[in-house]
Amino acid sequence: MGRYVLRRLLQLIPVFLGTTFLIYALVWAIPQDPFAGKCGQRPCDPAYIAEMSQKLNLNDPLLLQYFKYLGNLITGDFGTTFNGVSVGEQIATSWPITLKMGLIALIIEAIIGITAGVLTGLRKQGFLDNLVLVSTLFLISLPVFVTGFVLRLYLGPQGFDLMDTSVSSDPTFGELILPGFVLGSLSMAYVARLTRSSIVENRRADYVRTAIAKGQPQTRVVGIHLLRNSLIPVITFLGTDLGSLMGGAIVTEGVFNINGIGGLIFRGIQEKEGIMVTGIVTLLVLVYLLMSLIVDLLYAVLDPRIRYE
Repeated sequence: MGRYVLRRLLQLIPVFLGTTFLIYALVWAIPQDPFAGKCGQRPCDPAYIAEMSQKLNLNDPLLLQYFKYLGNLITGDFGTTFNGVSVGEQIATSWPITLKMGLIALIIEAIIGITAGVLTGLRKQGFLDNLVLVSTLFLISLPVFVTGFVLRLYLGPQGFDLMDTSVSSDPTFGELILPGFVLGSLSMAYVARLTRSSIVENRRADYVRTAIAKGQPQTRVVGIHLLRNSLIPVITFLGTDLGSLMGGAIVTEGVFNINGIGGLIFRGIQEKEGIMVTGIVTLLVLVYLLMSLIVDLLYAVLDPRIRYE
């Protein structure tokens, strides 16, 4: 297992270099004038352009620019924007908020989605099965901003006043439960459907019939034999979904007025701050790569037939 982990970590290095270089090239090589609109309606002062070009290494060839940026990134320096704002400080302020909300969304979609999928997979074509299928189809059909707006309206003080829907500048996990539910609602529906189809398919497997024939209790048959193998595609989805949740939090953070990474990406795109967008996307790439490694390791835990050497 240790050799496999080391080999996978080494394999992640070229993937990281390739994806980050592609991101850097798309952000900095395609725009013809990175200073367009940076000084209002008038052109920027040549002295300012020269200073920022030297600071951002824009006069160097693209490949050299990238390796200089990568060298700074290794030391924790994400660079500064055209306005002199530190990208690292902005990310350090916003990242923990979005990470907490993403983890809450991941936990909610895993618990509710897997539970609903297992129950409907074991009792297909019943009332509960039809209810979950209709509910998940309803969630998939609704845009996230509609789900967030409706829940905030009816659960907050303007509706039934069941909970406080406001979020402070430094929110706790309790304040992020509702935004986390909204953020993970779409994925929760997919997890429920994916779990259900996997349970229905594996119920007919030979190892399940053998366990039943041995007279093992129903809970052991479901929990040990059926569920572990059925969760492999679900774990794959959940593992890659964390990066998607954090990258796609723009709408949810806008609905609940959360100062997270999604709003930072939006402002970076709106203000054409390439260094901000590059830094955040690079961080999301790291999350995707790390989660893919964790998912691969979980395969061996769930399915004893899988062994890594």
